[in-house]
Amino acid sequence: MFNPGSEVTVDECLVPFRGRCSFKQYMPNKPAKYGLKIWAACDARKSYAWNMQVYTGKPRDGQPERNQGMRVVLDLTTGLQGHTVTCDNFFTSYALGQELLRRKLTMVGTVRKNKPELPPALLTTRDRTVFSSLFAFNETHSLVSYCPKKHKNVLLMSTCHKDGKISDREDKKPEVILDYNRCKGGVDNLDKMVACYSCKRKTNRWPMVVFSTILDVSAINAFVVWREVNPSWERGKSIKRRLFLEQLGKALVSPQMERRQRVPRTPASAAILKRQQQHSSNEPGPSTDPLQKRKRCQVCPWAKDTKTDKQCTNCKRAICAAHTVFLCQMCVD
Repeated sequence: MFNPGSEVTVDECLVPFRGRCSFKQYMPNKPAKYGLKIWAACDARKSYAWNMQVYTGKPRDGQPERNQGMRVVLDLTTGLQGHTVTCDNFFTSYALGQELLRRKLTMVGTVRKNKPELPPALLTTRDRTVFSSLFAFNETHSLVSYCPKKHKNVLLMSTCHKDGKISDREDKKPEVILDYNRCKGGVDNLDKMVACYSCKRKTNRWPMVVFSTILDVSAINAFVVWREVNPSWERGKSIKRRLFLEQLGKALVSPQMERRQRVPRTPASAAILKRQQQHSSNEPGPSTDPLQKRKRCQVCPWAKDTKTDKQCTNCKRAICAAHTVFLCQMCVD
C-alpha cells in the first residue's frame, strides 16, 4: 500500500503497561517508565510504520542474545532496497553496515565509544577545539568525531557519505550529523501521534494492550495512505487526522449497525425457524401459565408465604420463579 521514502528510521518504543507480564520492561528514560517494548521501522518523513516487532524477553535457555541490535535491524528492514536506515548507538555497528550494503541499503547512526572497530584518534578529546570534526574513511564506511562542547565528542558512522563535508552554520556541524538529526525522529513522532488519539482503555491484560496498539498504528498508516492518495482532502484544516478518525470509526460501525437491524438468514435456516415456531404453537411446552388470581406457591414452605401468578402447565399447581424450570422445545420432545 505504501512504499517508504528514501529514509527509514529504526528505533524502540514503549507501550505503557503496568499489569503482570513476563516481558514487561522498565525504561526510566521513557515517560511511561513501565510497559511493553516494541521495535519499529518507520518512514522518517511520514512516520508510516513499515514493520514492528514485540520484544518478548530473553530466550528460553536464559542466555542473553548476541548482536541483538543487528538482528532487529535486519528483521525490520526485510523487503526494503535502496533506502537509508537511521538508527541510534544501540543498533549501529560496522558489521551491520556491511550486511545492509549486501542488501542494497545504507546506514547512518551514532556509535558507542566501546566499539572495537573505532580508531583511537577519534575517541580522544584532548587538545580538540569546540565545533571541530575528525573523519576516517575506508572503502565502505565513514566515521566522524564532532566536538559540540569542550572535552566531549559525538561519534557517527555512515555508509552513504563518502566525504567530510561540513555545513556553513555557526556550529559547523558535518553533513552526516545534519542528516541523522533530520531522520532520527520517525519512531518518536509515531509515538506522539499514537498518544494524541488512541483507542486504548485501562486494562491489566497485555494482549489487549498489544491489540489496541495495532489498531492505533493501523489507523495512522491508513491516514498516511489516504493523504497520499487524496492530497487535497480537507485542505486548510489543522485537525485532518481527527476528522479522518471520526469518519473511519463511523465507516467501521455502520455495516454492523445496518446488519443488526435485520438479521439475514439463509433459506435453510429460515425454514428450520418456521418449523420450530409452528411446532411450539401446536404443542405447549413446560412453561408457566398465568393465573387469574395470585396464589401462594405450593412448593415453597408456608413460613415463606411467597405469592405468585404462575402455575405449572402439567399439574396446574401455583409455583414461583424460584421453582420454575425452563426447557427448550428440543428437550421437551
